[in-house]
Amino acid sequence: MKLRQFLLLALMGVLLGVGASTVYRWVQEERALKAEGGERLPSFTLPDMDGNPWRAEEWRGRVLVINFWATWCPPCRREMPLFVRLQETLGTKGVQFVGVAIDDPQAVRDFVDTHGIEFPILLGQEKGIELGRRLGNRLDALPYTVVVDAEGLVRLRRAGEMKADVLEPLLEKLLSEK
Repeated sequence: MKLRQFLLLALMGVLLGVGASTVYRWVQEERALKAEGGERLPSFTLPDMDGNPWRAEEWRGRVLVINFWATWCPPCRREMPLFVRLQETLGTKGVQFVGVAIDDPQAVRDFVDTHGIEFPILLGQEKGIELGRRLGNRLDALPYTVVVDAEGLVRLRRAGEMKADVLEPLLEKLLSEK
């Protein structure tokens, strides 16, 4: 019994160490990204719900918020009203929200219609997952949000639910730099 407990504790220690190491590395990469002024948004093309292609270049010169999400994801659903509100209030000032849905197209269409989402919603599927990875989403987490400044540089990457106290000041700062 004591050997079993020891092995269990040793395994927990290893897992905790690996997890802490991964988080530390991620924090260091985020700090480096912010210190360098960001990496350039990669070129991409994804279809909207009607099958029309949208390219990253269409939003050049705007502060861009790209949100990877799904209808079945509770934090994704919780943060969507914030994005709708900020698109309404900051859209005329130069902010553009874009949703990349990793989900069933009909479920996405129903969600968009029900929640009055007016900004572009692109259907990501495998290409969307790959774009998220290219933008730093190593764990394929949802939601995952990327903020890009008007020059096309990534200024923030965030896995998990986005909160207003983080996003609003950043958007205001980027708009003032524009």
